[in-house]
Amino acid sequence: MQYLPGQHLYVSSIIYFFIRAGVPFDTVILLLILPIIATLIAFLRQVAGIKAFGIYTPLIITFAFLATNGLKYGVAIFAAVILSGMLMRFVLKPFRLLYLPRVAIMLTIVAIFILGVLTIGGDLRRTGLAAVSIFPILIMITLVEKFVTVQIEKGDRVAIILAIETLIISIIGYFIAGSVSFVQFIALHPWVVLLTLPINVILGKWTGLRISEYFRFREVIKKM
Repeated sequence: MQYLPGQHLYVSSIIYFFIRAGVPFDTVILLLILPIIATLIAFLRQVAGIKAFGIYTPLIITFAFLATNGLKYGVAIFAAVILSGMLMRFVLKPFRLLYLPRVAIMLTIVAIFILGVLTIGGDLRRTGLAAVSIFPILIMITLVEKFVTVQIEKGDRVAIILAIETLIISIIGYFIAGSVSFVQFIALHPWVVLLTLPINVILGKWTGLRISEYFRFREVIKKM
């Protein structure tokens, strides 16, 4: 176990080896946290029944939230992306454009819309919003394509529900990955990441009802 003065915490010998090799501490921790958050999302999907936009989208949104200057700014950008994407779909619908050009136009308008939101944040002295880096913004803008695809295939209601579920999962992941106690635990016990492998094997063989299905089919279950 080694002490890192710059981070004000203790790390295991394995973590210290990576840091001595030149890998930044934050990079090491985020890469170790990634499979844990991915396993959490898999659990919420397989057992709890929260669908969201797959597993990759809420995962990268979680890390995008970590890269913003506070959760409230990340949620604000997320909401702005979804709202602008919805509005642009209705605006472009009468033009009957092919899918890819339509998405390209939507991404353009969403990018301009987000730039306007950041400018308003700066004018209102919300410096944290105006100073959000391009990395999390680009990640959340890519959410537009996923959202539009679901809108086209399954309708607005399903797309909005999946967006809300994605946001909920991402917020849960944000609080876990952003916890100082959790980071300290991973820094001291990086081997726990290997436990995600057998957990996912178990989840992969899950055949029972999801928690959401118990609520959905509660009347049928009562009659059994």
